[in-house]
Amino acid sequence: MAKIDEVLQEGVLVDRAWLKQHGIEATAVDYYLRSNKIKAVAHGLYRKPGPPLKWQSILYSLTLLGFDAHIGHISGVRYHGYSHYLELGKPQSLKVCSNENLPLWVEKVETDQSLVTMKQNLFSESSIGIVEDSFGLWDWPIRYSSAERAFIELSSTIKTKEDVYQAKLMLEGAVNLRPTRLQLLLENCTSVKAKRVFLWLAKEVEHAWNKYIDISKINLGSGKRQIVPKGVLDTQFLITVPKIENEYY
Repeated sequence: MAKIDEVLQEGVLVDRAWLKQHGIEATAVDYYLRSNKIKAVAHGLYRKPGPPLKWQSILYSLTLLGFDAHIGHISGVRYHGYSHYLELGKPQSLKVCSNENLPLWVEKVETDQSLVTMKQNLFSESSIGIVEDSFGLWDWPIRYSSAERAFIELSSTIKTKEDVYQAKLMLEGAVNLRPTRLQLLLENCTSVKAKRVFLWLAKEVEHAWNKYIDISKINLGSGKRQIVPKGVLDTQFLITVPKIENEYY
């Protein structure tokens, strides 16, 4: 029979199903709980006693438990360094994106960083535009949206003038986005809103990479879409956008 020290790394959170798959039966789990070899951190969720958890423990544990999750949206933009001048001094929750519902404990387990889950089904292939970075002594692979994907994810939820202002300000700093990756992402994106908003923002900031995006290959749907209330219609992408004012542009 497997021993807990042989199968469970420090900082990893697992459930009884995972432990059973790795040779730890229910009676052994109860024994390890009584002997303080493991402790419950949420209902049916366990870890070895140790130092406070890092948020990366949550992400890596989700991967071990079979969930498809990554740091994305505005947190992905921040990870790639495009928002360091925004919201200075304010604690920011990390956006954990997935195309499925993630366990409730993701937002409840205490770590060094608060996490917020976001269910997004934006791409026909969920792995497009995902990058990995190693973390910790065991080089855990932590998944992030690439900068290109993160901006498209962010575009999918824009709904206010302030949202537009912040997204445009961040995209102005993104002079090195890769047009080939953007093209692939936009062609595989299933959200008409995300595509139209991102392409409008790209038109506004006028970076060199935007010239290489072939809009004719991207399905932009039909009809007009309201993005912000009381906006003006952009006739190319048929979305309502904020009026151009000095205070914002």
